[in-house]
Amino acid sequence: MTDLWAALALVAVIEGLMLFAFPGVWRRAAEQMLSMPLGQLRVVGGVVMAAGLIALYLVRG
Repeated sequence: MTDLWAALALVAVIEGLMLFAFPGVWRRAAEQMLSMPLGQLRVVGGVVMAAGLIALYLVRG
């Protein structure tokens, strides 16, 4: 359970770092996502989730 909280905290740090370091890029990306159809957003979310699961599998063995 500690690993889960550590992973969630790391996600928050990375998200915050992007907002802090590149606010304009983050805003443009958010605007582009708002204009995407829901189906396309689901596909992107599924691909990112699958990539994360594969990376987790490779890192954790």
